[in-house]
Amino acid sequence: MAFGWIDEQAQLRRRAGLVRTLRPRPADSPLLDLASNDYLGLARHPEVVEGAVGAARTWGAGATGSRLVTGSTALHADLERELAAFCGFEAALVFSSGYAANLAAVTALAPHGTLIVSDAGNHASLIDGCRLARGTTQVVPHADPEAVAKALRTHAGPAVVVSDTVFSVDGDAAPLAGLAEACREHGAGLVVDDAHGLGVLGEGGRGAARATGLAGAPHVVVTATLSKSLGSQGGVVLGSAPVIDHLVNAARTFIFDTGLAPAAAGAALAALRLLGREPERAARARAVAAELHTRLTALGLAAVRPDAAVVSVRAPSPEGAVRWAADCRAAGLAVGCFRPPSVPDGVSRLRLTARADLSGEQVEHAVRVIGETRP
Repeated sequence: MAFGWIDEQAQLRRRAGLVRTLRPRPADSPLLDLASNDYLGLARHPEVVEGAVGAARTWGAGATGSRLVTGSTALHADLERELAAFCGFEAALVFSSGYAANLAAVTALAPHGTLIVSDAGNHASLIDGCRLARGTTQVVPHADPEAVAKALRTHAGPAVVVSDTVFSVDGDAAPLAGLAEACREHGAGLVVDDAHGLGVLGEGGRGAARATGLAGAPHVVVTATLSKSLGSQGGVVLGSAPVIDHLVNAARTFIFDTGLAPAAAGAALAALRLLGREPERAARARAVAAELHTRLTALGLAAVRPDAAVVSVRAPSPEGAVRWAADCRAAGLAVGCFRPPSVPDGVSRLRLTARADLSGEQVEHAVRVIGETRP
């Protein structure tokens, strides 16, 4: 029978405690949110919402076509120009999602004959980009510049190193300086996904590349999402003008995808401008993450020290993680729950996301609930 194997897969998931379900949230959820990626608390900010509403009224509900046909507006151009200036790059290109931006950057910059060196902890979108690219991928141990350099030494042709700047599972930062040095030494490109760094790391949230002095370097390309710190939706690739021009002409997820909806572009632009006026939001998000880590470890929990706004707390098993997250929810706290195959090391976790708009009392309440409900 067609798709008969789906039942077998469903049974295996149930036995392993890995069944995933959708849980639609109401507009006025009473839960304290430490599960979303709204790091700066901008998704519901009045200016950001008005940015979306005003853009929809001006440009309509949809982009109406691909960026190369009718899907580019003056609003998209403004967003790209201001993102590039904010992050310190020559040019930028906006996509319908961060996932699409990663697929574009990796596939278009790693043609046949290219060696792609990919960190073992990379996000699924980077992994899929490696799988779709015409180049050959070599996966190296997590956060290991020497392993990257060793891989590059084995290849005489073009090469590109691919990594997250902040890894989404444990919230640890990539050794960008070491990766960049390996790339410079071997003439390789460096493509990094700053999804969890933009808005949180660097002066005023200008990103990990800006913080490490790599912004604008000709061999560095940065991707990011507009759906986390900027509270909207969409993705962006930042780089030199020749790189961005190449993507316009070669990236399939740009050429053949409908452009980002005007409302999302308007919201992202409003959030970017607000962050420019209120740069302290970035430092506040990092401070909340550090406070969560300090308080959780004081309770004896195995929490990973955060390098940005993600705080990871180890759970005893997939089933234990699911039960722990459910008990937190019952106590009024929403937390993330990461289990295989979402975690590359097979260790299940609660994943907490700090937000710049959390009060000290809310942080204290969250820690108390997590401690009282631990398996």
